[in-house]
Amino acid sequence: MLSLTKYLQSGQTTISNLLFVNYRKMGLESEEFLFILQLHMKQQEGDFFPDLQLIAINMGLKSDQVYQILNRLVSGGFLVIETITVDGKKADQYNLLPLYERLEKYLDSQASKAKENQQEQEIQSVYRLFEQEFGRPLSSIEFQRIGQWLEEDHYQPEVLKLALREAVLNQAYSFNYVDRILLSWERKNLRTKQQVEEEQKRRKQQLLQKEVEQSAQSEELPKVSLTNWLEEELRNETK
Repeated sequence: MLSLTKYLQSGQTTISNLLFVNYRKMGLESEEFLFILQLHMKQQEGDFFPDLQLIAINMGLKSDQVYQILNRLVSGGFLVIETITVDGKKADQYNLLPLYERLEKYLDSQASKAKENQQEQEIQSVYRLFEQEFGRPLSSIEFQRIGQWLEEDHYQPEVLKLALREAVLNQAYSFNYVDRILLSWERKNLRTKQQVEEEQKRRKQQLLQKEVEQSAQSEELPKVSLTNWLEEELRNETK
């Protein structure tokens, strides 16, 4: 029976779950990953150049199979064998830093792909929204017009949606009207959804303030008598 003392004294090997989840996507086979785990375990124990014969025994493989795995990992750029100097003495070690650099590059590429997919979905949603609001399929010229706004003028998809909404609220179902809205925002240096919404909020507050001021002025005007002064003057003369 395994005692708790022996279990604790054996130590533990800690490695990021990112490697467990992504090692196959990075191009590693299961045996190659297990070999890396063996190296990682030995390094945590302080042995940076372990005996491959022992690793072969732990993995249940022949020595030549382990050497083949090592060669594949080195040629694949997952690890390097380097010579270092410690206390004036040279020593070889297995450096696993390239493995983590490969993991970082893979995760960055996945994040970039996810961002590109999200951007593509946002762009497609712009075309769909224009067709929905116009109540018809867009012509090829209209497709090109939206493409120019996105690719040449570099308007954000959300800004195009806001400009379309502004046009619809004014019942102006025209690409030229949308273009005038975009140019107006550009002159005011409004390039993001947040900037446009803040400007719209500011304009709304100004309109409300103007209405309040006009209402206050109308209440302060003196009451004007509705009596016809000409008739009143004629009545006094006949008395």
